[in-house]
Amino acid sequence: MKAVEYYLQERVASISGCKDKIAFLHFGLTSEDVNNLAYGILIHGALEEVIHPGVKAMTNAIARMARSWSKVALLSLTHGQPATPTTVGKEFQVFTERLERQLDQLKHFRMQGKLGGAVGTFSAHSAAYPDTDWPKFGARFVRSLGLTPLSATTQINPHDDIAELSHLLCRINTILLDFSRDSWFYISRGVFKQKVVDGEVGSSTMPHKVNPIDFENAEGNLGVSTALFMHFAEKLPVSRLQRDLSDSTVQRNIGVAFGYHMLALHSLSRGLKKLSLDRGAVRRELEAHPEVIAEAIQTVLRKHGVAEAYEKLKKLTRGETVTKELLWDYINELPIPKGEKERLLKML
Repeated sequence: MKAVEYYLQERVASISGCKDKIAFLHFGLTSEDVNNLAYGILIHGALEEVIHPGVKAMTNAIARMARSWSKVALLSLTHGQPATPTTVGKEFQVFTERLERQLDQLKHFRMQGKLGGAVGTFSAHSAAYPDTDWPKFGARFVRSLGLTPLSATTQINPHDDIAELSHLLCRINTILLDFSRDSWFYISRGVFKQKVVDGEVGSSTMPHKVNPIDFENAEGNLGVSTALFMHFAEKLPVSRLQRDLSDSTVQRNIGVAFGYHMLALHSLSRGLKKLSLDRGAVRRELEAHPEVIAEAIQTVLRKHGVAEAYEKLKKLTRGETVTKELLWDYINELPIPKGEKERLLKML
C-alpha cells in the first residue's frame, strides 16, 4: 500500500497545480481502509458479471431438461435399491429449485465496507478536522461505492461479509457437486448416453470408453473451490485484538476460489450438452422391477381399511423375485372396488 502511495505521489506531483495536494493521498487512512473497499468492489463485480450469470445459466440449462423430460418415468434408487418410480424431469427440477433459492440470496448479497482509520475511531481524522462528522462522512463514502457501511470496527473489516458469501457459495458448490454425481450415476446406469466427440479419448488402453469426464472434472474443481471458501469463512473473521495480518495472504486466494467454481461450471455445461436420454434403457430398467408398485398397492389398501396392508405387501415382495404376472393375479384378488383394481393394474 505504501508503495502505491509513493507512486501516486510522483504521478500527482507531475500534474500542474496538484503538488500541494499530495499530503491528502492516503489521508488519515490505514491500509485496510483502502484494501477492504477495493475487495468489496472487486467481489461485487465478480458476482454481478461472472458468478451470478454463470450459476443462472446452469440453473436455466437444468430447468430446460427438467421440462423436456417431465413425463419420462424413471426408476428411483433409495439406498441404492429400486424404489417408487419418479420422473427424469422431476429429479432435474429438484436441482433447479435448490439453485434458484441460492441465486436469490446471491442476488441480494452485499459486501460491507470499513473506513475508520487505524483502529476504527477516526482518531487521526478528528485530530486534523475536529468539527467534521467523520462517521457520517465515512458512511456516505462507503455507500457511494455500493457497499454497506460498518459503523463499529477494529482496524479491519471483520470479514463477516466474505464469510457469509463463502458459506453461500459453498452451498451452491455442494448442490452442483450433488448434481454432478447424480448425473454420473445416471450415465453409469444407462439412463443417459453421451455424445461421442471426434478425437476425444476415453481411455489410453480401452478404445470403447466414453467416460463422463466433464462431470468428474466438475466434481474435483467444486471440491477445491469449496475447500478454499470454507477456509475463508473459518479464518477471515478471526483477528487478534484490533488487528493481525494473517487475513492478508488468505484474501489473495479469493479469485482462485472463484476460478475453480467457474471451471466447474464450464465442465458441467460441456457435460450437459453431451447428454441424450435413452428412453428405451429407462423403460427396460423400470419394467425389470415391477415390485416397486408395492407402495402404491399397500397405500390403496390402507385407504380401504384393509388390515395389515403394509405387512401383506412386505411378505409378498421383500427380497422376493416379483413378476408382473404375480402382481396382476394379486391385485385381481384384492378386497377393493373394481375401479381401484383397474387403476393399479394400469401402473404395471
